[in-house]
Amino acid sequence: MSATHPTPGNNLDPWYDLYAERTSGLSASEVRALFAVASRPEVVSLAGGMPFVSALSKDLISDAFQEMMSTQGPMALQYGSGQGVPALRERIVDVMGEEGINASPDDIVTSTGSQQAIDLVAKLFLDPGDVVLAEAPSYVGAIGVFRSYQARTVHVAMDSDGLIPEALRETIARERAAGRTIKFLYTIPNFHNPAGVTLSAERRAEVLEICQRNSILVIEDNPYGLLYFDEAPPSPIRSLDEDGVIYLGSFSKTLAPGFRVGWSVAPHAIKEKLILAAESAILSPSSFNQMLINRYLEQSDWRAQIGVFRGVYRERKNAMLDALGEYLPDLTWTNPSGGFYVWATLPEGLDSKQMLPRAVTELVAYTPGTAFYADGDGRQSLRLSFCYPTPEAIRVGIRRLANVVGAEIALRDAFSGTGSLDEPIDRRYVSAPPPDLG
Repeated sequence: MSATHPTPGNNLDPWYDLYAERTSGLSASEVRALFAVASRPEVVSLAGGMPFVSALSKDLISDAFQEMMSTQGPMALQYGSGQGVPALRERIVDVMGEEGINASPDDIVTSTGSQQAIDLVAKLFLDPGDVVLAEAPSYVGAIGVFRSYQARTVHVAMDSDGLIPEALRETIARERAAGRTIKFLYTIPNFHNPAGVTLSAERRAEVLEICQRNSILVIEDNPYGLLYFDEAPPSPIRSLDEDGVIYLGSFSKTLAPGFRVGWSVAPHAIKEKLILAAESAILSPSSFNQMLINRYLEQSDWRAQIGVFRGVYRERKNAMLDALGEYLPDLTWTNPSGGFYVWATLPEGLDSKQMLPRAVTELVAYTPGTAFYADGDGRQSLRLSFCYPTPEAIRVGIRRLANVVGAEIALRDAFSGTGSLDEPIDRRYVSAPPPDLG
């Protein structure tokens, strides 16, 4: 017997007419779409922000696993608390203490990566048409979450010192004059994804003061804060105010993303609602993964392991900047003091999204800047990730990217009437300063 569909739908999806209106905000991530191509062994991927987990000692993880299963196996395989395993929450207090945050285990709600924490916050606060303020550019995963709840992400200009306070003031005034409701500011102050810049200490205090004065909640997303190269970043915004800031952390960058364990620290009333929202969504985060991480933190010198990661990423960042200076001196780029990313700006008239198919043909991948804007901006920019490829592969990838950019410049000049496809490409070796991202 054939099924009878209640509505005609469309030719590709017979259930199209039954979807909730909010599903119109769901769209494929440009980053996710790149993974299939970037995983091919012949392609140098400068696209995904994948941690170099091979720098993690396998014995540390396997020893923690054996110890956990021998002493707590049945508990690890059971349901757990919606707030998270208490022992791990105690260890998270120690991790956050490294960055200057004072908290108690009861303040913490664990989640399936910090991505789920972003989703839970959005679920609690966002109604259709609400405004979320975020840096320009901003994290693609957060933009997607806000869009799925039918909110408007409004970008605020930033520069090499992070979010610009005056631009924040102007944006708040403009949105409120238009009668729009601003629910919160979403910010990544340390080694920003994708821009690679860090919000200065002075601006942190000023941004917080602006949000306090305007009754705007601050969502501080900090997955990279411990991965600095030389000097630690300024104290978290959460350390300046416990009542107006929700802090998000994650083990995905400082341990391994496969565990999918993150956390949030929120004011008490919000924390209780986060627990209820988490229980509604997944009952409880994985006890197994939480308990395994707890054993790892108890048994290993996790601070030394983070130091190993810092050295790996520092070497790779330097390799990328050296290669950019040699092969692509006409671009401008940021010089991150930690994290995973360099934000590069192409010469005038080039489009990173349109250029990507040519780049893949040349066996190099990156993420176009448009992925990090809710309004389609960012076509002249691209994110380059140095975290996963070896220094040698990074150099090869940047050289391939230079071939792509050179060909695009030649086409631009030919069709603009200012040059010819037969003319040599100008490759002046000039040091490129960090751009003004504003």
